[in-house]
Amino acid sequence: MVDQAIIDHLNEILKHEWTGVAQYSQAGFIVEGVWREVYAEKFLADAKESFGHAQRVGDKIVALGGVPVATRNEVKQSRDLQEVLQFSLAFEAKAVEMYSKAIDMAEGNKALVIFLEDILTEEQDGVDEYTKLLRNSEGAAAGAKSSQKTA
Repeated sequence: MVDQAIIDHLNEILKHEWTGVAQYSQAGFIVEGVWREVYAEKFLADAKESFGHAQRVGDKIVALGGVPVATRNEVKQSRDLQEVLQFSLAFEAKAVEMYSKAIDMAEGNKALVIFLEDILTEEQDGVDEYTKLLRNSEGAAAGAKSSQKTA
């Protein structure tokens, strides 16, 4: 039997993933200028990844006997590309933190741990990618602090 606390935490993760769908989609829509061709596709791909995670987590919540949430958190948006990249790094770092906590909570349920670790790996890849994109820029210092807290 699965503890209700893990289902509740998975629902918090699901809300986060729904937020990612909206936030990354919005970023892909509004990015302008010379970098649009580079970043619009990246942000829309990240929205698709968040949607994939939401699907997987929602299905897992149902499999564990819960009901998936259909709400999201506040979407952070900006027309400033540097700020959007910082929001993206913070989003990915928060996801790493949330999945890591879920793994700790799922201790003893090997299949659930592996399921969560697979997504965690993708989230950590996101942290790594946004850290590299922000490196040598004004936003790098703020982002590095966020990812160090979750490492």
